[in-house]
Amino acid sequence: MRKIFVLDTNILIHDPKCIYNFRGNDVILPIYVVEEIDKLKRNQNTAIQARMASRVLDEIRSKGSLSKGVNLPEDIFFKVEIKNNRELLPENLSKDVMDNNIISVTLGIKQDNPDRRVIIVSKDINMRIKADSLGLEVEDYNTDRVEYNELYDGYFEVEVDKKLYDKFDKDGKISFVDLNREDILATPNCFFKLKYKDNTLCGRYVEGKIKKFILGDGQAWGLRARNDEQRFAMELLMDDSVKVVTLVGGAGTGKTLMAIAAGLELVVEKKRYRKILIARPIIPMGKDLGYLPGSEKEKLKPWMQPIFDNIDFLSEAKEDKAGEKVVEGLESMGMMKIEPLTYIRGRSIPKGLIIIDEAQNLTPLEIKTIVTRAGQDTKIIFTGDPQQIDNPYLDANTNGLTYMADKLKFESIVGHITLKKGERSEIAEIAAKLL
Repeated sequence: MRKIFVLDTNILIHDPKCIYNFRGNDVILPIYVVEEIDKLKRNQNTAIQARMASRVLDEIRSKGSLSKGVNLPEDIFFKVEIKNNRELLPENLSKDVMDNNIISVTLGIKQDNPDRRVIIVSKDINMRIKADSLGLEVEDYNTDRVEYNELYDGYFEVEVDKKLYDKFDKDGKISFVDLNREDILATPNCFFKLKYKDNTLCGRYVEGKIKKFILGDGQAWGLRARNDEQRFAMELLMDDSVKVVTLVGGAGTGKTLMAIAAGLELVVEKKRYRKILIARPIIPMGKDLGYLPGSEKEKLKPWMQPIFDNIDFLSEAKEDKAGEKVVEGLESMGMMKIEPLTYIRGRSIPKGLIIIDEAQNLTPLEIKTIVTRAGQDTKIIFTGDPQQIDNPYLDANTNGLTYMADKLKFESIVGHITLKKGERSEIAEIAAKLL
């Protein structure tokens, strides 16, 4: 039987084309959602998605009356519902709250369709809790969901016999089929730890062979990898043939530090790219940039301080604000730019090295928007920790970083590594594991 899905505003902001993913069912959009989308056009963090959602709705409107309903491809029926009986809400729920109005619309739809399943789809946890407590079915939007716990690490550990171990040690390469491991799905640029007793050799998978690598053992702006996962990451970061790198890991695993070190090495020392662009999503906790005093740079400073801290560490300078001085020097030469992610939209960046930090706070659509900004000979590095998400409508399974790492893993110009061992300090590692 056809289901009736009632969409919350955040679903269209998360994926403006989500309406077309409910094939074989009815999709209802309360009029209040359209009103909220209009308001979100003026929010710098949601303006692009809100406008895209409006364009999708306008495209559907051109096919028929939204109030009467429009038949869409894939046997989808879409309608904007304007009828709302607020009397269906409990007395203790405010009638002026937008979420409550969406719930009351849904209660009315359920009342009019007693024999059909009516489901609210929302990424807002509190919305789902309220709706469920009022007897409504609720779901998260799962179309672009990737189970974080099942995300591949980017490397495999394999026990081998002495003959194969010695062959790899001597020749520097072996064929993947020699492992006789049909249970392993090797992807381009993944890595292997080949173990024989207490000995381990590492290699990178390239075109059906596992080969030793050298870039991961070198230095980047004076920084060397401290563990195998960091060596794998450094190999991907320093290889120009890998155009997109995703580094996932907890606090203190070195993902941002290595990305910046590699960027400085490739841009300043090796001059492989014209400039390094470092951007972070601005996810405000209460107030956004507009409430901070001063110039644009002064407004950005609290958000970008972790970048300066990493450059401080790499500069090995004891003077105060060393990171800021390095940035100012490189900016004056046109070799570095640090800015909020909002400003990257609409640009085309040729022969640049782009680092997107805290990428776990981005939606799959935002990730796609960023990657499509890449011009000729550009490299993009995404770093983040899906366990530390500030975006209220994302989690470890639905954020853009996890989504991209999974969806692009079979591409030859893409590489991914999950960093597990903390290297910041002993106390940081203990806290990350136990707290």
